[in-house]
Amino acid sequence: MSEPGPESVPTSADPRSKRPTKRRAVTPHSEHATQIDTLFKDPSKEIKLPGAPRAHTSSSLAPPPEIVANVQGSSAGAGSGEFHVYKASRRREYERLRLMQAEVDKEKNNADWEKQREEAKRKDDEKTEKNRRRREKKRAARGGNKDSGKPSMDVDKPSTKGPKPPSRAIDQTADGGEGHQPAEEVPGVIIHEDD
Repeated sequence: MSEPGPESVPTSADPRSKRPTKRRAVTPHSEHATQIDTLFKDPSKEIKLPGAPRAHTSSSLAPPPEIVANVQGSSAGAGSGEFHVYKASRRREYERLRLMQAEVDKEKNNADWEKQREEAKRKDDEKTEKNRRRREKKRAARGGNKDSGKPSMDVDKPSTKGPKPPSRAIDQTADGGEGHQPAEEVPGVIIHEDD
């Protein structure tokens, strides 16, 4: 350490120093503020954001060598540089095996999940069908929907309750026969078929 005196070289922390003090971000807030200030110094500069990290798979690793000329054990070349070569190759192989096992486990979990989902869907469909049969049986036992006070949900059948459609008077001709009915507009959809 240097002694405090005029002959010692002042540092930026020393009040006698003429050098600017180094600004260090001490909190996450101040660090973030410093980064934003740096970005705003040159707004025209393009900002490059890092891409999303890629998932490591066994296919993303370098393939193992096809021909291994010098096969060695864990004690071969101990104490020399060859031991580190062995350790590196072993680490690569273990990583490759771990990734392959992870892929197999993931496929197995996906298959199990699909099986459980199909089973739950089948049970839901069975319960829905059972409830539908029970509702139909109950409806048939009370004679359709005529006895209940609830209106029918069938849109094809005209409703027996509610406002009645306007009655159309039939014109009688002088000879007592029936004439044609006066045309009234009935609200609804008119479908024209093209022949």
